[in-house]
Parts: sequence; C-alpha cells; structure tokens
Amino acid sequence: MIEILNPTELARARKTGALVGTVLQALKARSTIGTNLLDIDRWAKEMILEAGATSCYVDYAPSFGNGPFGHYICTSVNDAVLHGLPHDHELVDGDLLTLDLAVILDGFAADAAISFVVGETQAPERVALITATERALAAGIAAARPGARMGDISHAIELVLTEAGYPINLEFGGHGIGSTMHQDPHVSNAGRPGRGYKLRPGLLLALEPWVMADTDELVTDADGWTLKSATGAPTAHTEHTIAITSDGAEILTLSGAEH
Repeated sequence: MIEILNPTELARARKTGALVGTVLQALKARSTIGTNLLDIDRWAKEMILEAGATSCYVDYAPSFGNGPFGHYICTSVNDAVLHGLPHDHELVDGDLLTLDLAVILDGFAADAAISFVVGETQAPERVALITATERALAAGIAAARPGARMGDISHAIELVLTEAGYPINLEFGGHGIGSTMHQDPHVSNAGRPGRGYKLRPGLLLALEPWVMADTDELVTDADGWTLKSATGAPTAHTEHTIAITSDGAEILTLSGAEH
C-alpha cells in the first residue's frame, strides 16, 4: 500500500514527526556513561505515553524477528545496527549508540534514528561512520522531489556511502510510511537513477542509510532481534521521515530545537 496524504493529514503527520524528533534528542541528552539501555526504553515509554502516542514497536512482530518486540525503542550498541533489543547494558565511554524510534500520534506514524558516540572518547572511525550516514541521508533528501524516481534517492545515498568506502547491505532500507509504520515503496540504499516509483506530493518516506565499517553481512543476535555486523565492526544508522512537497522534501522528524 502507498498512501498519499492530503494537507490536513500532512499537518497531523508533522505533529508525529516533531514528537519523534523531540524524544530522540531528549534521550540522546540523557544517554551518558553509566546509563542503562533499559532506562532509555523506560524514558521513551514515559514520553510516548505522556504525549498520547502509541509505540510502533511494542507489538511489532514481523517474520524476521523473534516477536513481539516488546519495547518502545531500538537501542543498538557498537556492532549492533538494526532492531537493537533493549537489555541490561550500561553505556561506557566510547560506545556508539543508535536510537531508532517510531510512534503513531493522531493516526499517523513517523520514524527516525540517530547515532552518536557516548562520552569523551570520540574514536575517528566511529565518528566517520556516523558522518557518512548523515551525509548520505542529506543527499537522499536533496534528491527527493516531485517527479523524481525512487532510484534517484537510492543512488544519491549509495554514492555517498561508497565514496566513503563502506559496503552496502541491501536486505534492509527505507520505506513508505503513513497510517502504519512500514509501507511501500521500499527505499533501497543503492539504486539506479531514473528508475522506480515516481514521487508525488503527499508521499511520506522514511529514509535510513546505515553501514557497517568493513562488511555488508549481518548476523542475528541470540535475542532473536538485534542485527549485528558479522565481523564485530562498529556500525551507524541515521534516519528521517520526510514528506514530498510541491517543491522538494520536508523533514518531519526534526525536534523543535532543530527547526
């Protein structure tokens, strides 16, 4: 299913996006040395419920997971990159943490992820990973405009990641989003320009470049959910929900402070 939102629906989706962005930035500020991942999950739950929103993850049970997920946020540390199941782990100096959050508010979903290094030890390799995904996301957003093709977005993301020297895994990527978290069309992190679905105003997309430092192979953790790099190398993942508008793309998942 591909949904095209009307202006009233888009206004509602903007509120969801702002909530996601605000929660993520608040959680980032609270994620310091000694913070437990289970506390991050609890804080996310409190903020989501206080806002009158619903988690997209608690009852999430796709075929590839050991579902239901049962938590309010994905917390992926170091070699974990996607679907990180919160567990009893206290963050240490230099941990690379990815927070991935999706909620529904007033009938519409928004999905975003941020990666950052905890503490004072900012290892260059880890900072470079994060920067590459942020630059790739910006390139994908710049390519998203009415009349463009899905392949234009995918190709823009691919160019940045490959020029940075990272292999690209194509098992998981971005996706359409609207009244539900995951919809068509799929947004690969590599593609051919001029190919694929034609973008229209009112279309919402979650773009999510992610990389592993030296491999494109994922392995599943014993928890049945967390996806990690096969080599144990560090990873990073950055994501925004955007809306295609008449003159380009609007980022919905910025916090109030980022606007």
